[in-house]
Amino acid sequence: MARILIAEDDDGVRNFVCRALAHAGHEVVETEDGGLASERITEDDGRFDLLLSDIKMPVMDGIALALDVAARYPDVTIMLMTGFADQRERAHGLDQLIYDVIPKPFTLADLMGKVEDALTGKPAEIVSLARQAMVY
Repeated sequence: MARILIAEDDDGVRNFVCRALAHAGHEVVETEDGGLASERITEDDGRFDLLLSDIKMPVMDGIALALDVAARYPDVTIMLMTGFADQRERAHGLDQLIYDVIPKPFTLADLMGKVEDALTGKPAEIVSLARQAMVY
């Protein structure tokens, strides 16, 4: 199974995500913000298959973390989470660096499906809210 680093400041969301991924057999390392996640990935010399990070966090947000990790460890797949439309739009410009953005709230099935897709390299497209509106 995969080795996954979680960066999420909300205790409830972090616990839910970590328990679900660990139950699925993944090795999960959890951190409370982007700064701690950056330190942890450095300590482990980038030996993670997936970074799953909230976008809006104190200390270092998920976008700054994604930029940092992608520059230093390009083999780590990066996926972001957010409950804020404006934060999702900010991530749209990073589609060359990140796999996808999971909108909050999400179900267990949504989370597990996206993680599986990311780990197996299934193609994903980050669709901006503006483009989504045009489709509907």
